[in-house]
Amino acid sequence: MSTRVWPRRLLTAFYWFVAFTFFMGFVTKYWPGPTFFGPAYSVKFVEWGYPSWFRFVVGTIEGVCAVLLVIPRRRFKFIGATTLFLVLTAATTTHIVAGSELYERVAAPTNMVIMFIFALINWPADWRDLLRQERQPSVSHRA
Repeated sequence: MSTRVWPRRLLTAFYWFVAFTFFMGFVTKYWPGPTFFGPAYSVKFVEWGYPSWFRFVVGTIEGVCAVLLVIPRRRFKFIGATTLFLVLTAATTTHIVAGSELYERVAAPTNMVIMFIFALINWPADWRDLLRQERQPSVSHRA
């Protein structure tokens, strides 16, 4: 086995772990009652100055991006990480301005840094690569 296999496997496992945490964020934002993080997100979002329905928007973005992080294509990982980076920038600002609990003021910027690193790792060589369809190998039919 190549010595380069283990770092790739560890990185893949880290992607899955981070994606799982954001998928849990998706689930808890849709959960109607209190979560293991405290009061219901419908209450938290109102306390932070947002309408309670906005938790569905944030939760959906987290869920979709969690899926994008585990698709084995760089462009999907880049899009997921970049989108989460933007969401986490807003979350970090919200937690600082609102004077949220310490764990929230630490978790959001920590995840933001992780998403920045993921985006750098998957940075496209050419921006047009994000829009190009992948070429399917041509199959020739010979009679």
